[in-house]
Amino acid sequence: MFAAEAGYEALQAFATSIGIGLLIGLERERQSDLKAGLRTFALVGLLGCISALLAQITDSGWILAAGLLAIAAMMIAAHVADPLDTGDPGTTSVVALLVCYALGAMVWFGYTSNAVMLAIATTVLLYFKTELHGISKSLTHVDLLSILQFGVLSLVILPILPDRNFGPYQALNPHNIWWMVVLISGVSLAGYAALRLTGARHGAALIGLFGGFASSTATTMIFARHARAHLDLARTAMVVILLANIVVMVRLGLLAFVVAPEVAGPLSGVFGGGVALGVAATFWGWRQLESGDALPLPNVTNPTEIRTALTFGGLYALVLVLSAWLQDIAGSRGIYLLALASGLTDVDAITLSSLRMFTLDKLSEAQTITAITLATLSNLAFKTGLVVVIGGTALARRTLPGLVAIAAGLVGGLLLMT
Repeated sequence: MFAAEAGYEALQAFATSIGIGLLIGLERERQSDLKAGLRTFALVGLLGCISALLAQITDSGWILAAGLLAIAAMMIAAHVADPLDTGDPGTTSVVALLVCYALGAMVWFGYTSNAVMLAIATTVLLYFKTELHGISKSLTHVDLLSILQFGVLSLVILPILPDRNFGPYQALNPHNIWWMVVLISGVSLAGYAALRLTGARHGAALIGLFGGFASSTATTMIFARHARAHLDLARTAMVVILLANIVVMVRLGLLAFVVAPEVAGPLSGVFGGGVALGVAATFWGWRQLESGDALPLPNVTNPTEIRTALTFGGLYALVLVLSAWLQDIAGSRGIYLLALASGLTDVDAITLSSLRMFTLDKLSEAQTITAITLATLSNLAFKTGLVVVIGGTALARRTLPGLVAIAAGLVGGLLLMT
């Protein structure tokens, strides 16, 4: 009985290894002047699995290493004897074949799910060669610097910070504070990169969406200025500004899901009202849009600069301490006042501090949702002021109904959920 089960598991592992090789090899078959195609990749995946089996039986890892070296030597010899006509050294196919061998070995050792996911990821990387090259060529010095700085924030600084509480009310945890910095920088970097890659050629929708992730305040400000300078841009600016402010709620919902999943559902219910009415108002304005010249892009600063990260980290730490202090002396009303005040300039810090206090059982679910909603309303009021003061009458007349609709949806959602 046990032998039969073991035999079935072995056959399943061999079949999975062959399937992984076929998946990667299918993509390689698209290439001209092949040195390794569908059958070769399938056999190499199977070889990796068999080598792992033999290594386990003989208790010798050299069998796996010898197989890897043999495949590498075979492919190198093939390319030396018959170079590709395109002048490509063929290193990608060599590495892909070695990866296929290693994935076959992983399957035998029980990491089947991971091996299949990595096989899919490998195939995607191979398939989108042209698109990836296009992206890399479009990156500027600042873009590359942003990516490297994010690596420093997340992979160098974060791991070395102590994960324990310090300071007044034991409210300051360096590791937790920096994790929030990494989270905000990552979300902002994604929007920043999307804006850079798509540019203005795809119109108001993408600028509003990605601008909301990168910085809704910067997006609102730049389009308010352009609407005042160019009255024919007022309707387009309305769509961009409304979309950016709708995305703020989506962004905060994602942050809640990562930091405090328990409160993400009810908070999404509150934000749902604002998103629904905001989308309706935006759609009404969109129907009246006319295609025109390329739109201006928001001048969003690099979100991963060390100075920017330190500024947000300091603001978040200050809000944590103030939240603990105000809750101690004034209860939930103190938190609400802080939410209204801090939300005027930055809604992320008060949102994250409220979620943090919820996870520490210092705020109830209703108090957390109320504080975040008040901060969002305060932030919305601030950007409404930008529209009126900077954008002028033409933009205000078109945009204020949509901003009021978002606020009404938030208030309605809050009343229903709390």
